[in-house]
Amino acid sequence: MTESVPEPAATGEGTVARAEAVTAQGTAATPAAATAPAAGPAAAPAASEASAPTAAPASLAGPVRRDWRGRRPFWGGLLVTLGGAEILFTLWAPLPLLLHISLVGLAGYLVPSVMLLCGLLILFNPTQRLFYSVLAVLASLASWVTSNLGGFLIGMLLGVVGACLTFGWLPDQPLRRGRQRREDRRAQRRAARAGV
Repeated sequence: MTESVPEPAATGEGTVARAEAVTAQGTAATPAAATAPAAGPAAAPAASEASAPTAAPASLAGPVRRDWRGRRPFWGGLLVTLGGAEILFTLWAPLPLLLHISLVGLAGYLVPSVMLLCGLLILFNPTQRLFYSVLAVLASLASWVTSNLGGFLIGMLLGVVGACLTFGWLPDQPLRRGRQRREDRRAQRRAARAGV
């Protein structure tokens, strides 16, 4: 059974202000479409295009990106991805000191590739984050034996810490008081700039 990640609840004035701004922009085109006379079937597509909401302004790009990061275990997935990439880099790098403890062949490249894939899947498919985090921590620990002591310990530690962060991440948590105050101040500044 799969676990779903629900959309975060609209808490705080920052989220409400963003929703009102997007709604106001989307409804700005509808009065013009409602007052325009319909001239047969050819006018129907033009009226539906005019009533479609417009894209969010560029000033909302920052909050939208923060919302995307907030709905997934971003830092855990990023650390697992960086750990896998670092281990792959140490395998491909022309370093004079390369340690191949045992399984030199395919496993040396397969384990960090699995880590890299798990990191990307954590970022882009957070509903299965628990499975990916367990797989990532197992691959990180296996890299100690297969891939230059886990990328000289750095890649292995990045992978283990990222997998633990991902495993401990919970969706739909309320914002902490300090972060909620920052979001409210940002929303007030945006409202003040829009009102000017």
